Amino acid sequence: MELYYAKIIESLIILVLYVLIRNVSNRIIDKTLGERLIQESRGIVIKKFISVASVFVLALFMLLVWGINQDDLAVFIGSVLTVLGIAFFAQWSILSNITSSIIIFFNHPVKFNDTILIMEAKDYVIEGRVTNIGLFFITLETVESEVITLPNNVFIQKSVKNVTNKSESAISTEQEQLSL
Repeated sequence: MELYYAKIIESLIILVLYVLIRNVSNRIIDKTLGERLIQESRGIVIKKFISVASVFVLALFMLLVWGINQDDLAVFIGSVLTVLGIAFFAQWSILSNITSSIIIFFNHPVKFNDTILIMEAKDYVIEGRVTNIGLFFITLETVESEVITLPNNVFIQKSVKNVTNKSESAISTEQEQLSL
C-alpha cells in the first residue's frame, strides 16, 4: 500500500511541475509577443505546440512512474514516430501541390488558356496552352495536340514564359503551313 502512496505523490509532483512549466512558458510567450510585436495568432500556435509537447512529456513521466517497462515504451514510441514520419512525408507532397495550386491560381502570371513556354533545360522547351489548373496538376495541350500534365509544385519551380499573344499567331501560322 505504501508503494501506491509513493507513486501517487510522485504523480502529483509531476502534475504540479507540468502546471508550473506550462504557466511559465505561456508568460514567456506573451512577453515575447508584446516586445517583438508579433501577431497574436502566431503566439496561439506556439502555445498549442508547447502544450501538446508538454502533455506528451507528462504522459511519458507518468507511465515511467507507474512502472511501464521502458523497453516496451521505447518500441511503442519508435513505432508511433515512424508512422508519424511517413504520414508527414505523404502530407508534405499533398500540401505542397495544394499550396502551389493556390499560388498559381492567384499570383502566378499564367492563367487558364494562356500559351506558355516552360524552360526545362538549355535546349529543351515545352510549349503548350494551359487547359486546366487543378488542385494537384496543370494540364497543357501542345501544338501537336499532346496532353502534358505537370504537378503544381514542379510547375511553380520552373522558368515559365507567357507567350499568349505571340504564340496564337505562331500556332495559327504553323497550322496554315500544315494545311498547305
